[in-house]
Amino acid sequence: MNFKDIATVAGKPGLYKVLKPTRSGVILESLDEKKSKLVAGMSMRVSILSDISIYTMTEEGAEPLESVMKKIEAEYQGDTGVDSSASDSELRAFLKSVLPDFDEARVYTSDIKKLNAWYQIIRNAAPEVLQEQPETEKEA
Repeated sequence: MNFKDIATVAGKPGLYKVLKPTRSGVILESLDEKKSKLVAGMSMRVSILSDISIYTMTEEGAEPLESVMKKIEAEYQGDTGVDSSASDSELRAFLKSVLPDFDEARVYTSDIKKLNAWYQIIRNAAPEVLQEQPETEKEA
């Protein structure tokens, strides 16, 4: 599994594994213990994690979510030290330690909470996604 196989659905908590496309949408399976299935139709906003990025002040203007999560994994090894009840300043300090040049005006506290929650879900359900892959595997 990789970031192209994981999706989020607007208005629904958690992350989903993309199983297969249908004529009118896509079949998803939740990455939690329940493994519930969901058929996301055309009216639902489904976002693939490989297409999501975080605003930065760099020349590129954004950092892909995949590289941010891999930096979190390298730095914290699963224990980020923040949870859903963390204060705004704690959450911003957490993101600043991983991505020092993030755009503080355009990245909201709710985005950082979501990033942390998604990291924990991926760490529990698909930890292989967070490992650095050799160049030969990336090309294949």
